[in-house]
Amino acid sequence: MRPLLPADPAAIGGNRLLGRLGSGGMGTVYLGRSPAGNLVAVKVIRADHGADPAFRARFRREAEAAAGLTGRWVVPVVAADPEAREPWLATPFVPGPALSEAVGGYGPLPARSVRILGARLAEALAEVHAAGLVHRDVKPGNVLLAPDGPRLIDFGIARAAGAPTLTAADAVVGTPGYLAPELARAGGPPPGPAGDVFSLGCVLAYAGTARGPFGGGHPAAVVFRTVHDEPELDGLPAELLEAVGACLAKDPDVRPTLAELAALLGDPPQEAAGADWLPAPLPRLIAERSTRALDLPAPEPTRIDTPQVPARGLTRRRLLAAGGALVVTGAPIAWFSTRGNGGGKTPAGSDRDLPVLTLGLQADLTGPGKATGQAHERGMRLAVDRHNARKDAVFRLALRVADDGGDRGRAAQAVKELAADPAVVALTGPTWEAAVPDLAAASSAAGLTQLLVSVAGPGDARIQWRTLCGTRPAEDAFAEPLIHYLTVVRPSRRTALVEEAAGAGAAWQLSRELQQSPPAAGSVSVHRMPEGGSDFAGVVRALTDAGAEGVVYAGTSPQRAAGLARALTDAGFRGPRVGIQYVMEPEFLTSAGGAAEGWAFSAFFTDPVAVPAAAEFVSAHRAAYGEAPARWATEAYDGVGLVADALTGLAAEARDRAGLARRIFRTAHEGLAKPLAFDADSHELPRKRTSHLYRVESGAYRYLGLYSEVT
Repeated sequence: MRPLLPADPAAIGGNRLLGRLGSGGMGTVYLGRSPAGNLVAVKVIRADHGADPAFRARFRREAEAAAGLTGRWVVPVVAADPEAREPWLATPFVPGPALSEAVGGYGPLPARSVRILGARLAEALAEVHAAGLVHRDVKPGNVLLAPDGPRLIDFGIARAAGAPTLTAADAVVGTPGYLAPELARAGGPPPGPAGDVFSLGCVLAYAGTARGPFGGGHPAAVVFRTVHDEPELDGLPAELLEAVGACLAKDPDVRPTLAELAALLGDPPQEAAGADWLPAPLPRLIAERSTRALDLPAPEPTRIDTPQVPARGLTRRRLLAAGGALVVTGAPIAWFSTRGNGGGKTPAGSDRDLPVLTLGLQADLTGPGKATGQAHERGMRLAVDRHNARKDAVFRLALRVADDGGDRGRAAQAVKELAADPAVVALTGPTWEAAVPDLAAASSAAGLTQLLVSVAGPGDARIQWRTLCGTRPAEDAFAEPLIHYLTVVRPSRRTALVEEAAGAGAAWQLSRELQQSPPAAGSVSVHRMPEGGSDFAGVVRALTDAGAEGVVYAGTSPQRAAGLARALTDAGFRGPRVGIQYVMEPEFLTSAGGAAEGWAFSAFFTDPVAVPAAAEFVSAHRAAYGEAPARWATEAYDGVGLVADALTGLAAEARDRAGLARRIFRTAHEGLAKPLAFDADSHELPRKRTSHLYRVESGAYRYLGLYSEVT
């Protein structure tokens, strides 16, 4: 909960506003007090979205759908104005956390809690379906945990069963990882109750294991696994396996009905699901939030004619700031304070008493990804040193580092301790993809801005976790530099796309993008690598018979790419050959030998040695560590610069977590690797200046530049 801003209205629809519950690209959710004195959550949509007739129709549908539901476990709409310039609706305020926040911050729920959760949500969905609606977005972020049971919220994409959709004809509506397989393809069957049952099964799997049953990563990869793979239910208590497994059946006709699911879960009696249905410390968290909300007085109207000098006691702003802290205890993680020059200390001889703001880094420094983690740490330390050496700095920076060793358990504990440290205003990390959801949920719960440098979040990450800031593109952006290279640099009008049999994630997305947008406005033929084998001659014969002028390897294995490179060379193929950054390892150069020569790659990291603007950084890195910066060191350096610029743009009293979370996406920073400036609505970086091209020359990876500048 955050204080109201000066520009916020005092009331909306007769509801007196008390504070901000959240804000994002769609609008703002306020805590308010209704004319009857009840606490309400007031959801206000930005005027530019309200100007879209289709969006306004969707919002009207949400209000109408939720207003007609009165069950105990759904959150109804109690007031709304879909026709206002900024459409809004009000629902009863539920002080509990979302399931995503609770599990992300405190770990999986015990089996008994999951059983109660499932039974109550089944009851809520039964009412939704009885009203002729399907929810279509049952996910952890849409389940709130109250003292007496869960509450299902957000009917923004609910619609009558079988009714036509307002979205585009080829759109897939829902959240990857919680979307039923039959709904994951455009043109599939209309959504029905069985789709909500599948989504509920995914929610229960997440609640019991702290991870989705179809993993994370790029949404396309998650959807692929949902459609083709069996769910991953390791760690789910045995007593839940039958019920959850039945919900996750691929065939909607064999999934249980909601009544059958309640029976499988052993629907607990009403008195069994009271205030003790959640494990500690969640009841305490709910009680604290309830107390803070109930104690808030309605703010007085803003007065501009009589200047006021605020007292230094416990102000409403300080009360809110203190109440928003996340306090977590646990075993210590290996912490390292800033070492070397700078690192948050005021330089010797400074005559200014500047405040010190702490940045956090959570990285794998001793596990399988230690090279990437070390690059992050080195880049950030040099950036902190450079900031602290500035004579015009209005604050100093310090760095606090946690080594999670590439272990998910250690990662979850580390982020809890970082989030509980009030001195930490921003977190960079993790440096490995599987840890992203846990860190994002904990950071979002604590209002802590989280920067991703070398990994990408799930496709809906910026919607699900409001404080997540990605400084690298999503996996689907690998295709654009390669299409540019095969269109402008070395044109290929007939391009062979070589896929791996088990391709997923970045490789699957690359294949999809190339087929939708063939290079040089030509054609693309698709060829499959031999599964598990090493005889690539047949693939090369097929692509040469197809008249291929260029080859794209849509895979991530350096060894397999090297085998393809050797086969192409043996066949005398001389056209352009390209791949993506996961192949760009020493192993590819060693295994392919001379056949690697001329291969080009798209990547999201720069080579600072080849960038004149980075000369000072490279020199400082060599002086400090005896070698040139490794991959991702420059990007981590730029991340500190972005945060420092955002904090500098805030008033002194607003340089905290809340202020940074509001400011970060409105800040532009001219980084060494790429410009960091975000779209106002999507909070994404423009792709043309965020992706790079490399080419193998003389047995080494030579940097060509930002792809849009390579000709």
